[in-house]
Order: sequence, then C-alpha cells, then structure tokens
Amino acid sequence: MSPPPPPPGYQSYGGGNFAGAGAVPHPRGTIVLVLGILSIVCFGILAGIPGIVMGTSALKEIDANPGRYSNRSTVNAGRICAIVGTALSVLGIIVLLARK
Repeated sequence: MSPPPPPPGYQSYGGGNFAGAGAVPHPRGTIVLVLGILSIVCFGILAGIPGIVMGTSALKEIDANPGRYSNRSTVNAGRICAIVGTALSVLGIIVLLARK
C-alpha cells in the first residue's frame, strides 16, 4: 500500500521554487525607515524629504523586481512616516508663522 499523494500546491523539502526564495532586503530599506522615524520625532523636513525621495525610488526598484527584494513593507512604512513627519513640520511652520 502506498502513501496518499501530497495535497495540491505542496512542495517537498528542498525541491521548490517559491516566492521569496533568494530575496534579499533592499539596501536602503532600513535607512528609509530611520529617516521616516527621525522626521516624526525631531528633524522634520530635514529627514522627511530625503526619506520620501529615497523611499519612493526604492519602492520603484522593488516593484520593478518583485522577487528580488523582501522588505517592501519596511520601505513603505518608512516612506509613510517621512510623509507624516514632513506634513507635521510644515503644519508647525505654518502655525508659527501665523502667530507672528
């Protein structure tokens, strides 16, 4: 009596080509995240604008090569933080100028 066949989509150990195999983190992923967090916490526009620019270009590279990079969510989170930090800085500058 032979064992039952594996379920559909099952891949045996070491025999598969699956999404994410060989994918590496994008080299600017951590930098974009750090810039995004710094833009919210203390540096505002000074860290936000480079974070937005670097994050957008990194996302374009990730989308152009979907199987090559594995940290799209990190880059996207950093870019969103940079946008929020820049927006808060601009709002703060507007409020300061309106008080004068």
